[in-house]
Amino acid sequence: LWLKKKNSSKWKQISLPVDTVLFDLDFVKDSPKHGWLVGSKGTFLETIDGGENWIPRTFANLDPDEELTYRFETISFSGNDGWVIGKPAIMLHTKDGGKSWLRVPVSPKLPGEPISITALGPDSAEMTTSSGAVYITDNGGRNWKAQVKETIDSTLNRTISSGVSGASYFTGSIIGVIRDLTGKYLAISSRGNFFLTWQPGQEFWIPRARETSRRIQGMGFIQGDSKKGIWMSTRGGGLGFTESNVDFDSVNGFEFTNSPIKTGGYGILDVAFKNNEELWAACGGGILYKSLNRGKTWEKEPGTEKIAGNLYKIKFFDSESGFVLGSNGVLLKYLP
Repeated sequence: LWLKKKNSSKWKQISLPVDTVLFDLDFVKDSPKHGWLVGSKGTFLETIDGGENWIPRTFANLDPDEELTYRFETISFSGNDGWVIGKPAIMLHTKDGGKSWLRVPVSPKLPGEPISITALGPDSAEMTTSSGAVYITDNGGRNWKAQVKETIDSTLNRTISSGVSGASYFTGSIIGVIRDLTGKYLAISSRGNFFLTWQPGQEFWIPRARETSRRIQGMGFIQGDSKKGIWMSTRGGGLGFTESNVDFDSVNGFEFTNSPIKTGGYGILDVAFKNNEELWAACGGGILYKSLNRGKTWEKEPGTEKIAGNLYKIKFFDSESGFVLGSNGVLLKYLP
């Protein structure tokens, strides 16, 4: 019995009524057991029991056939105020925890398409686009105020001689935009050959060379806070961490220390800290790794390699509540 306990996984798969790609999940901050899960082909699921059971929801103001064409990619709540964005460009807003959703018009004049949104409070949110524009609304999306003076494209055209390797191959779009608790951002160029940072008050993004010859696969903030440092994964299973208090004002590169995770060549798609010491990494091939000492040593999580799907995103809401989102409708829930 003891052996079985030792080898049993810390995650269980939750049965879902969809087999689509799951992109994001968040809980209504005013009722923490009430959550929403979004994904491809119009996937929009609701839970009221902390993520054990999920019920499909549809929108009164979207035609059911039209709804199937959307990929809902990001969802974010602050209190009962929630926002969703997806592709083709669509934005939804709720003020009542998701009982009703309003469609917010997305201006065709936007530079790039919306790729991330963060709920900040009643009727307030911050949105970023694939061109690196950052906008804030405080009236439910009727007006948006630009926070960055120019698109990343313009910045790079101006600073191409600054010697960021790979910047001259920039295709104009970014992937994987990540925001920390204080509004600082990381973004990866779509080819993975360099990354950029921005913080409130800066007029433009700062391009930064990667330290390795391998392309960047993913990045993020340690426990969601730039003061605690940044992680970066590179193609082929590389993973590194910076020290704490990274200097977003300096134009120098950030120093990453390699972490000895051995994934057998699978790229690491996401890393999430449960607390200061315990962290998890999701790899291609549906495999999870865990470290209990801030990434000094890693072990493969038993049982996860049997899952038929890639694992893309890990989210911890507190030390008891965590989820892993994947393809083929794969959702794993943390067992505290």
